[in-house]
Amino acid sequence: MSSQDQPPIIIIKKKSGGHGGHHGGAWKVAYADFVTAMMALFIVLWLMNSSEQVKKAVSSYFRDPSGAGKETGSAQSGTGETLSIGKDDMSQLKDKLEQAMKKSPEFEKLKEYVDMSVTGEGLRIELMENEKGIFFDSGSPHPSAAGAELIRQLAQELGKLPNDLLVEGHTDSRPYGSRADYSNWELSADRANAARKLMEASGLREKQVVQVRGFADQQPRMKDKPEDASNRRVSVIVRYQNRPPGETEASKE
Repeated sequence: MSSQDQPPIIIIKKKSGGHGGHHGGAWKVAYADFVTAMMALFIVLWLMNSSEQVKKAVSSYFRDPSGAGKETGSAQSGTGETLSIGKDDMSQLKDKLEQAMKKSPEFEKLKEYVDMSVTGEGLRIELMENEKGIFFDSGSPHPSAAGAELIRQLAQELGKLPNDLLVEGHTDSRPYGSRADYSNWELSADRANAARKLMEASGLREKQVVQVRGFADQQPRMKDKPEDASNRRVSVIVRYQNRPPGETEASKE
């Protein structure tokens, strides 16, 4: 057969297009963006109707996502709270501590010798003595049984907070016995340090106490009655957050 007798070769090409063509993955990206936006909207709506504590916790997370600044605090105590306690929260903390301390069987006998007040330095908790001695045996740096029980109860609550603590010891103006090597200075400092040790063994987090102070009779509670028994006291101060460790109200003046 010659080449002239061969049938012609016909090639048919189909054009792709119309609705049958390939759309690519652009719609998946758009859909993912839509779902993300809806999730963000629902989170915002949920936060708007949440409690103030939840809002503060979320705000705290976004300020410190790594948690490095909040490793100390109530999260270590298993409460799930990592809220800082500032000036606006101190009154609420005062009420919470009073309720917690009522759980102690010794509280009814000691409540009139416990005073809490919000000061420029933080929440001040005063454990005051009477003539016979309540929280510490008379003339001794060692806590009494009743005093130790209440101090432990207090420590369990304060250990849940991220705030730093200061512990102070105070005495009245009566000279301490006849010892030349031991005075009200040593007694006030030893009582404050004994309270610190007991609290750290009873619930405070590591390094929560940043200062231990002994004032002897230099800062009497009753200035017009320097020998009054209530001048003998141990004070625990819950400091406001974000204050440098060495700063006190006196250093700011």
